[in-house]
Amino acid sequence: MIQIEALTRAAFAPFGDVIETEGAAHYPINQGTTQRYHDLARVVAAGENGRVLVSLFVAEPRPQPLTISMLERHPLGSQAFYPLQDEEWLVVVGTSPSPQALRVFRASGRQGVNYAPGTWHHPLIVFAPASRFLVVDRGGDGVNLEEVAFEPVTIAISQRHTRA
Repeated sequence: MIQIEALTRAAFAPFGDVIETEGAAHYPINQGTTQRYHDLARVVAAGENGRVLVSLFVAEPRPQPLTISMLERHPLGSQAFYPLQDEEWLVVVGTSPSPQALRVFRASGRQGVNYAPGTWHHPLIVFAPASRFLVVDRGGDGVNLEEVAFEPVTIAISQRHTRA
């Protein structure tokens, strides 16, 4: 059974960026009425005719007990997810597409991730119905999605803490 880790910049660094304001560089803009948290993730849109896409995803909780039986990756671009509600969610990544390589992070509703190009990860895993995410990723020519299936493994989900 795979245990869940806290999502921190240091722990997630091999897979990409943690997007959060905590500890991030910021400065005032708009006549001092707004704080700009600047350059929180490195967005990559490589390859022929690559361009940055901004989308909204609405995700539903998965059946319990939670099992993982596949990973995907995007070799031509990064893929960033930022929640639009203050609800915890899970981030599943791996150094390879196999159960032995999996790491699982519990993200707060104030943390997003930006998967580096080629990072193996699982699609969204949320606890709250109709969880909305702002997603920034790559569009354009070329094959930018690879998926690999494997024998299912169970994720041990302990009590979660969410904010309304």
